[in-house]
Amino acid sequence: MAAAEPIVSAQVCALYHDHHGWLQGWLRRKLGNACDAADLAQDVFLRLLHRDSVPIREPRLYLGRIADGLVIDHWRRRALERAWLETLAQLPEAHAPSPESRLAFLQTLIEIDRLLDALKPRVRSAFLWAQLEGLTCPQIAERLGVSLSTAERYVGTALRHCYTVRFGD
Repeated sequence: MAAAEPIVSAQVCALYHDHHGWLQGWLRRKLGNACDAADLAQDVFLRLLHRDSVPIREPRLYLGRIADGLVIDHWRRRALERAWLETLAQLPEAHAPSPESRLAFLQTLIEIDRLLDALKPRVRSAFLWAQLEGLTCPQIAERLGVSLSTAERYVGTALRHCYTVRFGD
């Protein structure tokens, strides 16, 4: 165990003790659900355990910012789940995937969403148009109102990002 780990753990324990109740209540008001609020409050503190020790001047503001990001992720994941369930409902029962496959597909959709969310909006749009609509770089450039080289750079950036996430550096 590294020397800094007990200090970080002690800081997180103190933050947990002093602010967990407040954070969970704050999340419950935002989410309207005590169970989801409890889960996300725990996730906030788990994230803190994996960060380097930094002095925190405004603990509630700091915790709230982390929680805000998790709330956004929560709602995005729920929207993906709803869309996936709606898609499944339209399939004939004979073609419906197994529960294991359903979960694997949903997890893959969530990972793709995270991957795409890390891209700048124009880069993401260029990539999706190229991959899903089959647009060429000149067509993407026209749609975005940018030069051909910029459209090519956007698509290349997205492809490199996907490759790096999938296979590492």
